[in-house]
Amino acid sequence: MPAAAAATTGTTAPSVVSGPKPSCTLPTLEGQSPGTSAKHEIESGGRTRTYVLRLPDGYDRRTDWPLVVAYHGRGSTGAEVEGYSKLSTLPAVVAYPDGEIGTGSGYRKAWQGAPYAPKGVDDVAFTEDLFDELQGHMCLDPQRTYVTGKSNGGGLAALVACRLPERVAAVAPVAAAYYPGTREGCASGASVPVIDLHGTADTTIPYAGDADRDLPAIPTQVAQWAARNDCDEQARPQTTRREIIRYRWTGCDADVEHLAVSGGGHVWPGSDIYSGGGYTTQAVDAHRVIWDFVSRQHLGEQEVTR
Repeated sequence: MPAAAAATTGTTAPSVVSGPKPSCTLPTLEGQSPGTSAKHEIESGGRTRTYVLRLPDGYDRRTDWPLVVAYHGRGSTGAEVEGYSKLSTLPAVVAYPDGEIGTGSGYRKAWQGAPYAPKGVDDVAFTEDLFDELQGHMCLDPQRTYVTGKSNGGGLAALVACRLPERVAAVAPVAAAYYPGTREGCASGASVPVIDLHGTADTTIPYAGDADRDLPAIPTQVAQWAARNDCDEQARPQTTRREIIRYRWTGCDADVEHLAVSGGGHVWPGSDIYSGGGYTTQAVDAHRVIWDFVSRQHLGEQEVTR
């Protein structure tokens, strides 16, 4: 695959800059202190969209911080993801967007790419608007923007990385629903590092796939990521801890890893509170696994063809 990698190895610490950016504080952030979370609004696609924003401890105008965007699952909210994911403990600015009400039974928020997605809502464009808003006014490093999400939100994270590889340094889906719509309209010519986490006993988004809902087997989906990133064909499995098998591909333009949680349900691994049905392992903390992976990545020189 004659493609330049979208990301290269980076540092884990925020970058220190020589002085404050002239526009390093959004007007809507007035009154929000470091180490706090608050809800904000943004106009996108003719709609008022909402998101929870977490400022890390020590947030200041002399440091360019990484940005993590985390998408909730169907029927959930950004605030709920913050509650169970522990992502707000990371040394990063974290945004938790809210989806719009989708189709199907119930009054449930959902994301683009799923068969029950809200009609006429472009969540990839919403994400890009959010990137523009936050990166244009906050102390952020645009080379270190990462996306993650659970279930339907994990599928959107995959779609965002697929569509916007020039802006996303790494993607980390958890218990993700990879409907066909999450693979449509991808940019070519760039590879995005990916780490995927999924429980083998997930009955909501089965590890072995669900043909009736056009859901691929998770190993098949991750192998497609590996092929896109021009990795060697076979991954190297390693039992790192009890209940955890970690697969790493080699020879890639951009890193690809998969953590299979033996017996794990439709959950966020390591969560201390309810995050979905089934068994929640405490052998690993998803937020730490994700951060260990994504914090090594930053955007590099690349060519993107749409």
